[in-house]
Amino acid sequence: MYLHELWEKEKDYIGADICVSGWIRGHRDSKELGFIELSDGTSMKRLQVVYDKDTENFEEIGSIPFGSSIEVQGILVQSEGKNQSVELKAKRVKVLGKCDADYPLQPKRHTKEFLRSIAHLRPRANLFQAVFRIRSVAALAIHEYFGKNGYVYFHAPILTASDCEGAGEMFEVTTLPLDKLNGKVDYTKDFFGKRTNLTVSGQLEAETFAMAFSKVYTFGPTFRAENSNTKTHAAEFWMIEPEISFCDLDELMDIEEDMLKYIVSYTLEHAKDELLFLDKFQSPGLVQKLEDLVRSTFTRVTHEEVITILKNANQKWEFEPEYGEDIHKEHETYITEYFHGPVFITDWPKDIKAFYMKQNDDGKTVRAVDLEVPLSGELMGGSQREEDFDKLVTRMKELNMDLDEMKWYMDLRRYGSVVHSGFGMGFERLLIYLTGVDNIRDVIPYPRTPGNCDF
Repeated sequence: MYLHELWEKEKDYIGADICVSGWIRGHRDSKELGFIELSDGTSMKRLQVVYDKDTENFEEIGSIPFGSSIEVQGILVQSEGKNQSVELKAKRVKVLGKCDADYPLQPKRHTKEFLRSIAHLRPRANLFQAVFRIRSVAALAIHEYFGKNGYVYFHAPILTASDCEGAGEMFEVTTLPLDKLNGKVDYTKDFFGKRTNLTVSGQLEAETFAMAFSKVYTFGPTFRAENSNTKTHAAEFWMIEPEISFCDLDELMDIEEDMLKYIVSYTLEHAKDELLFLDKFQSPGLVQKLEDLVRSTFTRVTHEEVITILKNANQKWEFEPEYGEDIHKEHETYITEYFHGPVFITDWPKDIKAFYMKQNDDGKTVRAVDLEVPLSGELMGGSQREEDFDKLVTRMKELNMDLDEMKWYMDLRRYGSVVHSGFGMGFERLLIYLTGVDNIRDVIPYPRTPGNCDF
């Protein structure tokens, strides 16, 4: 029996003879009595196993090391202790896998930095039991939301010849012998016959499917060769990217708000124990923050209006807010506090946004939107896409883009173009918000950052 099955109907099993397996996460013993905290990873809640001199191999059980895996057969009884409603009175304890004495995860507090160095073992720690179960729950919520709302799940390619963002910070993929190139690369001799990279986004390819299915989404790994060591950057991360036909920017914001509230509500319902643990030991007030978001009203304001608010604020800035420029973390924090909740910032300066965004009539701004949330800052970024062929081509020429390489993308505007929009949300950034764990390295199983590609 798995423990999650036990907790679902624990009252039905009181007095029953049951058999459970798991790992020892706590062990206290004396001459007459011993207690084992057992976890099998299917629940944050552990089962207390009680053994005494009537249990087979009593002396041997007392010497089983912390971290070992065991099988326990016994009678489930109501507990007299304060921390659990039931406990297992053991009749027999069998060692399945003994844990060596040099086991790094001894029962004491470990720093997150140390736990990153043993990423293959850290899922066993309480913090990461909570974080990675929430990661699983949130992923399920995302698929469930889009599935219920008629979206087609599109699998975007990992290998690509296009640079969606035009940033140039891409990992190049090759089968050529790098040690023999001497600085000269003949891509015609490479595997694909052209320069090929790991994708930074599945958006452009998703747009092709939106022109056939109307509502699609991608959810998969993306890569960026950005030499950044901040808490919110990683070289490999997961992105959620819906693309919706017959949808303008206002309708897109409705979808963003609805989706986020659905994910947060789903996580509050299906990961209660994990969130309460994180609220108590990692991020006080976490549950209240998430509940507040579900109840909140999302404000909509233009970039120009935001800059005006920031300039009129009685505030000393590290980075002065300027019209036509991006905003910084301190500005994001101020704006969410100013409006007492999440804020959609729309109509961004054209020169700091991507080529595919819908151009406004003023010639200076585009129909782009960023969602800022309290205590975390930017969570999503999206736009209405430019559906006008001539305007798109003109913009691409302004940026000196290779039109031949992007002919397939321009075809979407030639063959039955429609108003369409989409957004992207970094999954790890969402998890930082959901868990209160503030470093991206601690919400992804095996973080890939500059100088770090272990395991």
